[in-house]
Amino acid sequence: MDKLNINQWAEEDRPREKLMRLGPSALSDAELLAILVGSGSAKEDAVTLMKRILNDCNNNLNTLGKMTIHQLCDYNGIGEAKAITILAACELGKRRQMEAPEERPDLGTATRIYNHMHPLMQDLDVEEFWLLLMNQNYRLIKKLRISHGGITEVAVDIRIIMREAVLANATILAVCHNHPSGNLRPSQMDNLLTNNLKNACDIMRIHLLDHVIITDGHYYSYHEEGLV
Repeated sequence: MDKLNINQWAEEDRPREKLMRLGPSALSDAELLAILVGSGSAKEDAVTLMKRILNDCNNNLNTLGKMTIHQLCDYNGIGEAKAITILAACELGKRRQMEAPEERPDLGTATRIYNHMHPLMQDLDVEEFWLLLMNQNYRLIKKLRISHGGITEVAVDIRIIMREAVLANATILAVCHNHPSGNLRPSQMDNLLTNNLKNACDIMRIHLLDHVIITDGHYYSYHEEGLV
């Protein structure tokens, strides 16, 4: 029987599609390595090739990482470029083990949000609107600028905020923007935006922690004012 190329496999069995659907932890070592090398040889697909190489390494990635480029190139279907890719991946895995996990800041209060965002916003002469996405422990997942606008207001699309929250698997979000004028008082547009965002978060079962208005040296918190 002729060998099937990976692109002829059922879609749910292809390593790339499987990773996209289930995440990298669902793949075997051979499947992950097959994604890196891309193709096998005329006699075997990339997954089978990597299974054979791993078998010769007693299925131990540490042993694989000790192989030389020359040793890997002895396998039909592995050239210098693929061998270098495999060893580079093993080295990255080793370096990751040596790294301490990144400490995500706790943004559970308006003061912490202000202290985190003030350095980014203190010298701006136009308004910017930022989104802060957090997990259930108020640890920051990511922050991103949603809008960059004029002196007195910015245009904000709530649909973009909710899409980003869902994509990041955030359970808590906060928003903040600056007032270049130094006036901390929220505008009618600020109030309307906050109310609309609160309604959208309620529908999506995402907790809106706060909307913080930042000036150079002070802040206004909708949460502290009991408005969210």
